[in-house]
Amino acid sequence: MRARELANSICDALQGAGFEAFLVGGCVRDLSLGREPADYDVATSATPEQVLKLFPDGATVGAQFGVILVAREGVRVEVATFRSDLGYTDGRHPDQVVFASSPEEDVKRRDFTINGLVMRHNTGEILDYVDGRADLRAGIIRAIGEPDRRFAEDKLRMLRAVRFAARFGYEIEHKTFAAIRKHAREINQVSAERIRDELTKLLTEGAARRGFELLDSCWLLSIVLPEIAAMKGVEQPPEYHPEGDVWIHTLLMLEGLPAGCSATLAWGVLLHDVGKPATFRSANETGDRIRFDGHVEVGQAIGKQILGRLRLSNNDTEQILSLVQHHMKFKDVGHMRAATLKRFVRLPRFEEHLALHRLDCLGSHRNLEAYQFVIDFLQTTPPEVVQPARLVTGEDVLRLGFKPGPLVGKILAAVEEAQLNGELASKEEAISFIDSKFGQREAEYQKSRSETRTKRLG
Repeated sequence: MRARELANSICDALQGAGFEAFLVGGCVRDLSLGREPADYDVATSATPEQVLKLFPDGATVGAQFGVILVAREGVRVEVATFRSDLGYTDGRHPDQVVFASSPEEDVKRRDFTINGLVMRHNTGEILDYVDGRADLRAGIIRAIGEPDRRFAEDKLRMLRAVRFAARFGYEIEHKTFAAIRKHAREINQVSAERIRDELTKLLTEGAARRGFELLDSCWLLSIVLPEIAAMKGVEQPPEYHPEGDVWIHTLLMLEGLPAGCSATLAWGVLLHDVGKPATFRSANETGDRIRFDGHVEVGQAIGKQILGRLRLSNNDTEQILSLVQHHMKFKDVGHMRAATLKRFVRLPRFEEHLALHRLDCLGSHRNLEAYQFVIDFLQTTPPEVVQPARLVTGEDVLRLGFKPGPLVGKILAAVEEAQLNGELASKEEAISFIDSKFGQREAEYQKSRSETRTKRLG
């Protein structure tokens, strides 16, 4: 079952029971733009209790706000009772919900005019109480009613305005824009998780550069991500970065992120040079050129703070910080030993490292030699050569007479290094290698231990 089919069937059931029911919100906006909606919402005159009588398996995800979730065959549709909200003391949840009698009253408490459209599911007729279709045609993001009131109700709407403007290539209407600036500092009243989710959408919907430029011009960037705002005006050596400062470089990379890219790649792109402002040293200070010594390590530390503050998952944080940690290593790939190169390309989700490096190059000097070198290596090197089966195990080493301990790990690492460098190809060769490299060392170690025990006993 498709989401539209489920939404239509819900409207049919509600209307059959004597209630009003409409498609509403983002799905109507997207249908008006000729886009396939990601999800569907239904607004109805039925109360939550009445909805549940028709759909007894519905989930009360927000019954106090009049919202019931109806699911069929993995498809979900939210069904919300017409309502009007009275006050938002906490800047998110209404102090009191009063169920309304008409879709017009329900629409007036929504966020933006383009999201305030109502559609009859069976005829396609659109009911427009807020001039949303005119704003769609004009390409404008406009708050419904008084912008100050809309943003006081839910501070996250400021970020949503930026995201919608970026996603659709629209302008933010001047009163709405002024209200965002006026209330920008209040964004910190929103939970870290909601800010994280909105920023991640902004980064992955195909208009990340425009989104971050708007965050900056709306005065939100310096509040939600001051470490990114600090990139502005931080010069870079023109021989490597003819495009300009760290902010411009980052924007160019964000511009290259396609819609639907992974969240970890997008955050990695945003944070890869976050350590540069703190490590900037001018040509006068260094004696030759602008340098950012240690910016990778500093960037990892700053990135960890940001990702922790926004409560990204441990798995995503690990991958994003890995992208920051390794992004400078591509400049050395042509000179790496075989073992080092093979370990490098074995990094988890290495395709994201490659993608970030490509954007890094295209956003600066545009030299893709290192990128192409790695691509060629991966295309011409079989996976079993990049990550071959071990020639020996820890048990094999112990059977050779070595005692359990740190030395066993060192031996295995040395064997793998030689194997990856093409120096060993069989178990027999590995055993000979161990004997020649570590046999004498182990014998001397055991002799030393024996002498020490003898002295203690004596």
